[in-house]
Amino acid sequence: MTGLRPAFYARTGTRLGDLFALLHLPYTMWHLSYVAIGAAMAPAIDGLRLVGTLLAFAFGLGVGAHALDELHDRPLSTRLSSRTLRTLGWGGLGVAAVVALAASLIISPVALAWGAVGVLLAAAYALEWSQWLHSTVGFAVAWGAFPVLVGYWAQTESLSLAVVVVAVAATALSMSQRLLSTPARQVRRVVMDATAEIGEQRWDRSTLLATWERPLQLLALAHVLLAVGLLLTHLPR
Repeated sequence: MTGLRPAFYARTGTRLGDLFALLHLPYTMWHLSYVAIGAAMAPAIDGLRLVGTLLAFAFGLGVGAHALDELHDRPLSTRLSSRTLRTLGWGGLGVAAVVALAASLIISPVALAWGAVGVLLAAAYALEWSQWLHSTVGFAVAWGAFPVLVGYWAQTESLSLAVVVVAVAATALSMSQRLLSTPARQVRRVVMDATAEIGEQRWDRSTLLATWERPLQLLALAHVLLAVGLLLTHLPR
C-alpha cells in the first residue's frame, strides 16, 4: 500500500472504517441516483415501489457486490475476515433477491427476471466472471443503464423510448466515472510517487489525484441532487 488511503472516501484500519469504506458510499449513492432518476421519469411515483427498488440496489450493489469484490482481491486492503465478507456479499445479494421475489408477487412475475439479471451482474462483476463486464462499456451498462431501466419499469411495468435515451445518457456518465476513477485508483494503490510536467508547471501526486477525484466527487453529488430534485417534482402541489 502507498501512504494515501485506497480511495478518497476510505479510512480503513478500524472495523468501522473498513465497513464504511466497503460501501464505496459516493459511488453507491451515484448509482442509486440512477434508480431514482428512472423512477422520476414515470408519470406518477409509487413510494413503496421506489423504496423497494432502492433497497434492492443498495443491498445488491452497495453491500453485496462490493463485499464480494473485496473478498476477491482485497482492493481496499481491509482487515475484514473472509467469513465476514462472504456473509455480507452473499447476504446482500440474498436481500436483493428476496426483494425481487416479493416484487414478483406484488407487481409482476417479470420483476423476478429483473432481479435475476441484477444479482447475476453484481456477482459476475465482483468475482470477475466476465471480462466484458470489467470493460468501460460493460461497467457503464451494468451500473448506469440497468438501474435507470429498472427504476422506471418498477413504476410503470413498461419501458419507453424516453427512458432508453436516459439509460444511454447514464451509460455515458458511468463511462466518465470509470475513465476518471481508473487512473486515480492506479496512482493511489500502486504508484508510490508520480509527477507530471505540463509546460512550466510540475504536478505532484496529490495534484494529479485531484484532477481526477474532485470531478468524481462533484459528479457524485450532482447526481444525487439531480435525483432528489426530479423526485421532488412529483410531490403534491
